[in-house]
Amino acid sequence: MTAKALAEAADLSPITISRLENGENIPDEETILKLSNTLRYPIAFFFKDDPDEIDVNAVSFRSLSKMSAKERHAAISAGEIGLEVSDWIEEKFDLPKHDLLDLSYETDPETASKSLRNHWGIGEKPIGNMIRLLEAKGVRVFSLSENTASVDAFSFWRDNKPFVFLNTFKTPEHSVTDAAHELGHLVMHRHGGTQPSSELSRAAEREANQFASAFLMPKDDVKAFMPRPITAERIVNAKARWRVSAMALTYRLNAIGLLTDWQYKSMCIELGRRGYRSGEPIGIQRETSAVWQKVLTELWKERTTKEKIAESLSLPLDELESLIWGLTGEPHTPNTGGKLHIIN
Repeated sequence: MTAKALAEAADLSPITISRLENGENIPDEETILKLSNTLRYPIAFFFKDDPDEIDVNAVSFRSLSKMSAKERHAAISAGEIGLEVSDWIEEKFDLPKHDLLDLSYETDPETASKSLRNHWGIGEKPIGNMIRLLEAKGVRVFSLSENTASVDAFSFWRDNKPFVFLNTFKTPEHSVTDAAHELGHLVMHRHGGTQPSSELSRAAEREANQFASAFLMPKDDVKAFMPRPITAERIVNAKARWRVSAMALTYRLNAIGLLTDWQYKSMCIELGRRGYRSGEPIGIQRETSAVWQKVLTELWKERTTKEKIAESLSLPLDELESLIWGLTGEPHTPNTGGKLHIIN
C-alpha cells in the first residue's frame, strides 16, 4: 500500500503515516489499533525488534522485466519474515547443514552442473523431487504468496545458509525449473552479479538458465532415453522423465544438438498450438517439502498448531501459511518428543 492509501484506509492523516515511517512520532494506542486493524497484523508485531534486512544486492530475482518495484519490495519483505520463521524453527529442530559447492569460479554452467551432480553422487539420473533434494542438501525452501505472482523465484545466502523462495502458483514444471535455476545462482553467483540493469545480471540469468537445463536434463541421459525420430508427441510423452515442461525439453534438445534450429522453431510452433506455450495440458504432480511436513507433524504432536506458531511470531496466520502453502500437507502422526533431527 502507498502511504496515502494506508492513511485513507486507517482513517489517519498522510502526515501521521509519514512521521511514523520516519521515526518522528511515537504513536498513541488509538493509532496503533487503527494500523493493526487495517493491515491485519497483531499489535505485538509493531513492537518487535526490526527484522534482519536482506541485502537486495545479494538476491537473485527471475523475471525482472515483468516485476514492479512494489512486487520486488513485497518479495523481499516476505523473505525477511521467512527468516524469522526459519530462526524460530531452527531453535527447535536440527535441519541439514548445506552441502553446496562454491562454483563461482566456473564459467561453464554445463560443467558446473556436472560438478555438483558428481559431488552429490547422483550421476546422470533424473531428479525425482527437486524441492526435497534442495532440502536434503541444506537449502531452506519457502513459497511466495499470490500478491507476488510476477516473482517467479528468488534466492540468497544468509549466515552461510542458502534460502530459496518459490512461486507455487505457476505450473509444477515451472516450479521445478525455478528451483534448479535458483540452485544455479546459489552455487555460481554466491558473491554477487545478479542485480537488475547490468550486464552481469543478464549474464547471470543466462548462466542460471543453462545450469537448470543441464542439471535437470543431463546430456547423456537425454541422448540415451529420448525416442527418435523426435516429434512433438514424443516430447510430450518423454518430458515426464525429467519433470520439465515440453518447451524446456525442446530447448534442451536443441542445445545438445538433437534438434536443428529450424526443427526447434517448428517444434515450438507445434507445441504452442497444442497449448504448451502457456501451460502444461499433460502435467506432473506438484512437488512437496519433506522438511515442512516433518516439522509441522512434530509440532502438531505437541499440539502446536500453525495458529500458535503465528501467534508466537506475532504474525497473521495468512502470512505464515503463504510461506509454506503449496509445499506441504497437514501433519498427522503421533508424538515422539525431544528435539527432532531432520534428515532426508
